[in-house]
Amino acid sequence: MNPNPLSGHNALVTGAAQGIGRAIALKLAELGARVAVNDLSESGGKETVRLIEEKKGKAVFAGFSVSDYQAAQDAIKGLGKEWGALQILVNNAGITRDQVLPRMKMEDWNEVIAVNLTGAFNCCRGASRLMVKNHYGRIIVISSVVAFLGQAGQTNYAASKAGLIGLTRSLALELAPYQVTVNAVAPGLIETPMTKALPEAHLQKILARIPAGRMGKPEEVAELVGFLALPGSGYITGQALHLNGGLYLG
Repeated sequence: MNPNPLSGHNALVTGAAQGIGRAIALKLAELGARVAVNDLSESGGKETVRLIEEKKGKAVFAGFSVSDYQAAQDAIKGLGKEWGALQILVNNAGITRDQVLPRMKMEDWNEVIAVNLTGAFNCCRGASRLMVKNHYGRIIVISSVVAFLGQAGQTNYAASKAGLIGLTRSLALELAPYQVTVNAVAPGLIETPMTKALPEAHLQKILARIPAGRMGKPEEVAELVGFLALPGSGYITGQALHLNGGLYLG
């Protein structure tokens, strides 16, 4: 078995300064890919780069805002020009601005949609142009279990994550003739800085609903993303793969 199946492949992972994004960047580098680590946190992003290089992997920091259309196009075009190709895009960048809808501020709605959903569109547009040109690509979108279950106090977040499923399926149909796959991964409750901020009572309430009886780990999400990024995963496209310990069975 080839220990570096992604050798010669170039990847862009958004929101990779911590949590799930960092774990994904580390996994892709472990599989042999050269990784562009995107995040607005320069210190966190560069720490991910350092961790990759510490394990003899290859990585660079790409500090653009995914919600800025032109910045995303310029950054991805620049990576394509420098590297010659971009084979893998992982749309992981996401934020929350939780509040029940009657009290939700318009800017909280707009900000979440701009980063989580429009940010994925921005990156997919830039990356798909390179992938279509080379007749090869893997686009992986990080959605969420709340896209399927809903979540009180998260109408903006749930709507953005549900929108990513529609984006995934439609783009998969468009790009399939060019040997470019597009899939979504929908994690449940994962141990990240985002979930650590949840009130303990709320956390226990969710855990009680999970048949596996625990939170998932960022590395478990990264394993699935790594599989979808492999050349051998070319017949899987337009799918939403669930990773939630049984919380949602589809």
